[in-house]
Amino acid sequence: MWSRQRCSLFILALLLLSCGKEVPTLHGVDIEKWKADKNGCVGYRQSIRASLPSEISKLKGLAEMDVIRLLGKPDQNELYKRNQKFYSYFISPGPPCLDTASAPQKLVLRFNAMGYAQLVSLERD
Repeated sequence: MWSRQRCSLFILALLLLSCGKEVPTLHGVDIEKWKADKNGCVGYRQSIRASLPSEISKLKGLAEMDVIRLLGKPDQNELYKRNQKFYSYFISPGPPCLDTASAPQKLVLRFNAMGYAQLVSLERD
């Protein structure tokens, strides 16, 4: 028989797990190929760059860990003042690649101090 305390903890845990935002599906993006194309060296990310502008808006508001689950570890990350973080995913070949673009395009996410994506954009270095 469950005690009242165990039952309360179970209900609380169930509520907390059900409150998370669902990780979106990015149409036209094969997530496994995305994750395998570290720093954009393989060329998959560059091949889908036309479909990215309509899909990246789905990333805004996601928690940092949800972004990592979806896109994998960032190619670059930067800790900024007031606990803001910047994650970058290279679309065109980035600095670690042999065939590096002069100004590589990248997907940049800025996380606020609470750990949520506040800004999502495509930029050039």
